[in-house]
Amino acid sequence: MNGTAADRTTLKAELLRQIDRLDRQQALFPTGTPEIDRTIEQLESLTPLATPLHASQQENLVGTWALLYASRGTVVTRQVSSVPPWMLASIQIQRIWQQLHLGPQATIQAVNAAILELPLLGTWQLTATGTWVGETDDRTAKVAFDAFGFQAIDILGQPEWRLPELKIPVLEAFRNEAVWITSYLDEDLRVGRGATGNLFVFRREPEA
Repeated sequence: MNGTAADRTTLKAELLRQIDRLDRQQALFPTGTPEIDRTIEQLESLTPLATPLHASQQENLVGTWALLYASRGTVVTRQVSSVPPWMLASIQIQRIWQQLHLGPQATIQAVNAAILELPLLGTWQLTATGTWVGETDDRTAKVAFDAFGFQAIDILGQPEWRLPELKIPVLEAFRNEAVWITSYLDEDLRVGRGATGNLFVFRREPEA
């Protein structure tokens, strides 16, 4: 193993240890942990796949990725964190993940999803589907979401009360594009950066 690969392995292990020391709210809500952010930045410089959106490397992105850490929160957790403290304590985020697969014309099709337990309302799954269109540097994409979904999967502790998913399409004229940078990618870990510098760490989940 050469020095760079050894450094990468060490940094990955340290990053996962740092994240494991956080509870879910610290890891996914907009609190930020400078120590973790510094480790991520060091790891980004050692990415083994510098152009993950190039057609020859896109296959490495395909799969289901669990979100482990978001330095400034996510769209979902930022909304949740804005509720009154007495209500926030009773909201539980079970899981946040992203599914990626290859789309036409060198695009990536993405499904962002979260499962939340809400007081008096049961457990709900939220989804957003969209498309990544790669830019010329083969690591930056323009992302636009074309539909959002909502589904009750367990109402008041009764999973048999699961409701059909409500899917709301976004008209093309109202689709906003966001910049997404894949700054680190290997066989089981991925780092993404939003336009404002928000850092996201994902770990690949085993295929079902």
